[in-house]
Amino acid sequence: MSAMTSIERMHATLNRRPVDRLAVMEQPWSATVKRWTEQGHLRAGEDVGEHFNMDIRTGGWLGSVADLDFKPVILEEDEDKVLWLDGNGAKLRRHKKHDSTPEHVDFRVKDFAGWKEFARPFLAGPLDKRRIPFEGYRQAKAFAKEKQRFFCWAGVAPFEQMHPIAGHENMLAGMALEPEWVADMVDVYSTLTINCLEELFAAEGAPDGMFFYEDMGFKEKPFMSPAMFGELIQPGHKRLFDFAHSKGCKVIVHSCGYVEPLVPGLIEAGMDCLQAMEVKAGMDLPTLFRRFGSQIAFFGGLDVRAIISNDRRQIDEEMDKKLLPVLKGGGSYIVHSDHSIPPEANYDSLVYFLERGRGMLERIKKS
Repeated sequence: MSAMTSIERMHATLNRRPVDRLAVMEQPWSATVKRWTEQGHLRAGEDVGEHFNMDIRTGGWLGSVADLDFKPVILEEDEDKVLWLDGNGAKLRRHKKHDSTPEHVDFRVKDFAGWKEFARPFLAGPLDKRRIPFEGYRQAKAFAKEKQRFFCWAGVAPFEQMHPIAGHENMLAGMALEPEWVADMVDVYSTLTINCLEELFAAEGAPDGMFFYEDMGFKEKPFMSPAMFGELIQPGHKRLFDFAHSKGCKVIVHSCGYVEPLVPGLIEAGMDCLQAMEVKAGMDLPTLFRRFGSQIAFFGGLDVRAIISNDRRQIDEEMDKKLLPVLKGGGSYIVHSDHSIPPEANYDSLVYFLERGRGMLERIKKS
C-alpha cells in the first residue's frame, strides 16, 4: 500500500478500512514537556505534536462556564494549594506544584432550584459569542492543513459540562432524586454546544472529525447504570453526534474510568471511535474489540505504566498483548496510551513506543 497522509490514514481508520500504518497520537503533560526541554530533547516552545510526527491535531474548546464576566476569586492560598471561586459558583482547590484534577469543595448549584436561579439563565439565554474561540480554532485548523494532519474540533460534552457547575456528588444524586434537573442540564448544554459550533463552523469551516471528552467512570464501575445513561445522558450525546455526522465528521469519544457497560449506548448514540480505555480502571482493549470491534475503531488502551517503567521489554509485552489480537482480527486502531504521559517517562521511551506502534502492521505481515 502506498504511503498515506495523516488525513487519509485517519479517515481510513475511523471508517474501519485498511491503512498503510497505524496512526499515532500522544499527550505528554506540561511537566513532561518541561523536563524533556530541560534535558535538551525538545527546543523551547517547539510544537510537540510535530516533533513526534503525530497524526491528529485538535482545537476549538468552547467556553462553558456560566458567568463569563465573573473574574475568579482566590479564597485561600499557601505554597502548595490554592482555593478559588469561579464563574460557575464553584469553589475548587488545586495543587500548585503538579498537574491534578481540582478538588471539589462547594457549589452554588446543588439542585434544580439552584440551577434555574443561577446558571440556566446564562447558558440557555441568547448565545454569547465570547464562548467561541474563533481565532484559536482558525489558527489550529490552518496549521493542521499546512502539515496535512487530521484536525478534530475537541471539547467537552454534557457530563463534563455538568460536574463543574454542580459537582459529581450533587449531579449523580440528582440523576436519582431529580432526574428532570439533570435531563434539563443535558438539554441546555447540548443545545449550547451545537449553537456555538454552528457559528464556528459557518465562519471557519468544519473540521475533519469531532473529539468529545466525557469521563464517565471510575475504578471498575461507571458513574451511572446503562439505564440511567440511556435515559438522561444519551439523548444529549445523540444530538451532538448526529450534529457531527451532519457535518461529515466522525465522532471520537474520550472517557476515563471503567465505561464498558456504557459503550453499547455510546455506539447507539453514534460514537465511531472510543479513546482512552484506562487499564487500571478495568478496561481491556482485546475484550472491547471482541465485543464491539465490528462497530467502532479504538484509540489508546495501552497501559501508560509500561511506558513510565522505561523498560522496552515491558513496552513490547504490553503492546503485543493488547494490539496483536485487535490487529490480527482486522480491527481499526490508533496508537495511544490509556491516559497521557507523565514526567516519569523518559523521552526515549515515548519515541520507542510510538515507533513500535507505527511498525506494528509491518511486523504482523512478516510474522
